[in-house]
Amino acid sequence: MDFTPEIVHNALSTLQAQGCILYPTDTIWGIGCDARSDKGVAKLYALKQRQDSKALICLVADLVMLEKYVGPIDPILLPYLNEKRPTTIIYPKVEGISDQLKAADGSVGIRIAKDTFCQTLIRALGAPLVSTSANTSGAESPTEFTLIGAEIKKGVDAIVPLRQEEKRSLASRIIRLQANGKIEILRP
Repeated sequence: MDFTPEIVHNALSTLQAQGCILYPTDTIWGIGCDARSDKGVAKLYALKQRQDSKALICLVADLVMLEKYVGPIDPILLPYLNEKRPTTIIYPKVEGISDQLKAADGSVGIRIAKDTFCQTLIRALGAPLVSTSANTSGAESPTEFTLIGAEIKKGVDAIVPLRQEEKRSLASRIIRLQANGKIEILRP
């Protein structure tokens, strides 16, 4: 099923009300909220039963939005950003999002969404969307909607009614640009 303006509007309304959504991403099923919302981020951490000292990643719609939050992109990262494979990059400094999303060193993992629904929703929101696997902390990441636990489904404010019959791919690759200019691969 393709998404409709109504599906985008319903998810957007939930995000604007500082709620959490359960949605298909370009990788696995995720739960998310507006990355600017302290209330939404706190709810998401509680839902995942995860310590808030563990940073969460964010999705942006495109390179222009990414640069709005992280500044100019180091050219060494461009091949990773332009690949078809979803790649999360940990940036040392990010502005304009909830401090609760940042690691102790101030860094944040951000991925440019490859999924059309996610891109459309993020553009409508006008801000990054938190994206974390739809499971409680320590449990296996769900690759299918049917594998998402009842506590997650009941705990979100809205479930996006898309692609619930599809098997999703694995989680994204995660890399970090080190101070010496080299790429560190944290999750292949």
